[in-house]
Amino acid sequence: MTEGIVTLHTDRDKSIRRGHPWIFSGAIEKARGAVPGETVTVVDQKGQFLARGYWNPKSQIQVRLLTWQDEAIDDDWWRRALARAAAGRSAGSTATRLVNAENDFIPGLVVDRYQDWLVLQAQTLYIDRQKQRLAALLQELFQPQGIYERSDIDVRGKEGLKAATGTLAGADVPALIEIEEDGCRLLVDVRGGHKTGFYLDQRPNRRLLYDLLATPAAAPRRLLNLFSYTGGFGLQALRAGGVQVVNVDSSGAALALARQALALNAFASAADCTQVEADCFEYLRQCQPRGDRFDVIVCDPPKFAHNAGQVDKAARGYKDLNLNAFKLLQPGGWLLTFSCSGAINRDLFQKIVFGALDDSGRQAQVLRHLGAADDHPTALSFPEGDYLKGLLLRVY
Repeated sequence: MTEGIVTLHTDRDKSIRRGHPWIFSGAIEKARGAVPGETVTVVDQKGQFLARGYWNPKSQIQVRLLTWQDEAIDDDWWRRALARAAAGRSAGSTATRLVNAENDFIPGLVVDRYQDWLVLQAQTLYIDRQKQRLAALLQELFQPQGIYERSDIDVRGKEGLKAATGTLAGADVPALIEIEEDGCRLLVDVRGGHKTGFYLDQRPNRRLLYDLLATPAAAPRRLLNLFSYTGGFGLQALRAGGVQVVNVDSSGAALALARQALALNAFASAADCTQVEADCFEYLRQCQPRGDRFDVIVCDPPKFAHNAGQVDKAARGYKDLNLNAFKLLQPGGWLLTFSCSGAINRDLFQKIVFGALDDSGRQAQVLRHLGAADDHPTALSFPEGDYLKGLLLRVY
């Protein structure tokens, strides 16, 4: 098949030359011979080579770039790209992200490792068409017991794709996979859990919470873990000792996994962990009249803003959560608060949290700015990849 040619409008090649991986429809003058879901060569007005990527006219991002070199996207290219992405991943856990899409210069592809299984997520039409080829190469490179697909994210709809899940290669993935993270044993539901089964990106922040709590206090401290999912933050607090944990999540299935993980770890303080199935917004509003107070609050909600049009509504949600969290903290307490909405940048998130603080009548210090784990790198040419942002605050 002859590769299609995408020609850009005059003066619309600046970001491409700087290494940004996306080309929007407005930058394209014409696409000659381009086939949806296949590779294309991108050229400027003079016909000079700029980059090579793949094409989908149904998406607002019509071309996603794979290379800025005039080279073939063949099996050897894929072997190099996958090996480069996986190189240097953290060895501190039996679970890690091996490929982080655009941030590893492979747009549309996510690959996570859980013990001896890999989970592949195909976010775009081209990657979806390549997934069997990629599964074979991943088997060759990493020798997993099996590769499972979790391509059931909303963004696929913008590519004209339906959700797809199931075994791609090797053995079927077990119902639950046990992983180890910084002294804690956790259970991952690869088939039905959030994302690819677990929030790998929060690893350093869970470790930070342990470090904060590891020095024993004179009296038990109380941790409120909002949007707790399967209880990763709570387990690190219990490992530290001397902490009473309240996990709150709207998913009964997630809390059931949290209970199983609690039994698996058998911490001496396991009896000090309570699982509450509730809407976190409502739970916070009920705490203040009851006189509930906490020494530490972790607030790690799901994505509120999927695009720029949802930012205002999302900002109101983040402000509401943080305002009520400020009201419940004991003087000198810690708040670890997060946003994983890519449409809300770090500056805006801090302003939202400050607005909540101002309305609460409290004072706070920023002790640390927080982000994703090292196995979730952000390409310097792709600032949109910096999606997870957080603040560690001391509140008075």
